[in-house]
Amino acid sequence: MTHPLFGNHIPIIAILRGITPPEADDVFDALIGAGITLIEVPLNSPDPFDSIAAMVRRAAGRAKIGAGTVLTEDQVQGVRDVGGELVVSPNADLAVIRKTKALRMESYPGVFTPTEAFAALSAGADALKFFPAELIGTSGIKAMKAVLPKHVPVLAVGGANETNFGDYIQAGCAGFGIGSNIYKPGMTAAEVGERAHKLVAAFKAAAIVT
Repeated sequence: MTHPLFGNHIPIIAILRGITPPEADDVFDALIGAGITLIEVPLNSPDPFDSIAAMVRRAAGRAKIGAGTVLTEDQVQGVRDVGGELVVSPNADLAVIRKTKALRMESYPGVFTPTEAFAALSAGADALKFFPAELIGTSGIKAMKAVLPKHVPVLAVGGANETNFGDYIQAGCAGFGIGSNIYKPGMTAAEVGERAHKLVAAFKAAAIVT
């Protein structure tokens, strides 16, 4: 059972850093075919808004598409203008969070400390992205979860993969952001689909065990 924020979506966000617009449709189809329906295009990718727009059109309501590495209020507006629904950041910029919520999108800021986490929640964040998760570690995440509001979902991003989903779930994580383990520039859509299938299977197995 996933957190209510994610609804029927498997709580794995595919981070497509470096994707180009000509790849967008085929990679989107591969991800959907594997069951991954939460997708972000980092804004330091080539022509990211074009890729987001293409996937939004392709999704037709089947997936939530958004942007990663969103650092400014203008970028938030740009995501909204092309139909994006998710705003994911590596940091907890309160102005970015507030702008995201003002435009009725979901805000997933990156946090590393309790101070950042509570500030982000006060600004309206929907979920917290522990980043880089491999530096915080499962023990650090578990300690912070003890003081965070229980209804707030947290995501592990940076170091989470099919080998350790269970450890992060036990520490209190509701979902994951997966980058290079699911997509790297130069991969074919078939390769992305194969990796996505493995990740979904590993998540489901870990979720049942934990």
